[in-house]
Amino acid sequence: MSSVILVVAAHADDEALGCGGTLAKHAAQGDSVYVVFLADGVTSRSEVTPVEQKLRNAAAVHALDILGVKQSFMLGFPDNRMDSIPLLEIVQKLESVLEQVKPHVVYTHHHGDLNIDHRIAHQAVMTACRPVPGTSVKEIYTFEVLSSTEWNTPGLTPFIPNVYVDISEYLDIKIQAISAYAMEMRDAPHSRSMVNIQQQAGYRGYSMGLYSAEAFSLIRMIL
Repeated sequence: MSSVILVVAAHADDEALGCGGTLAKHAAQGDSVYVVFLADGVTSRSEVTPVEQKLRNAAAVHALDILGVKQSFMLGFPDNRMDSIPLLEIVQKLESVLEQVKPHVVYTHHHGDLNIDHRIAHQAVMTACRPVPGTSVKEIYTFEVLSSTEWNTPGLTPFIPNVYVDISEYLDIKIQAISAYAMEMRDAPHSRSMVNIQQQAGYRGYSMGLYSAEAFSLIRMIL
């Protein structure tokens, strides 16, 4: 039986970086995949223009189409300033998406990421997806995002994966989706470079005897 998948990402491109191969695999297996972006992703930058915002949104539409995402939601919270918004306001908007989508599986950010929006996204998911009677959410996983997850204070709240998804057949699709966000990529040896993205997939894969993988931390599973 097919499942309903929801990714709660702070910014457009986090979904492709964190779990793009897994989303493509879900879509190929007949699951319904949805993505919600909490923040706009660019307004924290100096002298940002409406054109840049439109380009970022257009890149997201293209990337999600490549990954096979059925529908996306953009909630429009301020980039890198989500800690200035009452958590209740974020949770309520996220709950409206959950009520509409009724996901079985939720993917979101690691709670120890350097980026504040990532940490708020995690907290909002854990609040909105409380295990109350009748909830549709049966599984919650967190993913890693290069240039955030590994850049926080060493040993503070490390990302410790315990679930690995074989994306050997879907790595090319993940790379295509990330390429749609070319404006957000950096040249090697930057952590968020195409070279390192492929190296990370190889490292996670080889750690498990696979060619390519994405790593997750299981937060909750109801069987």
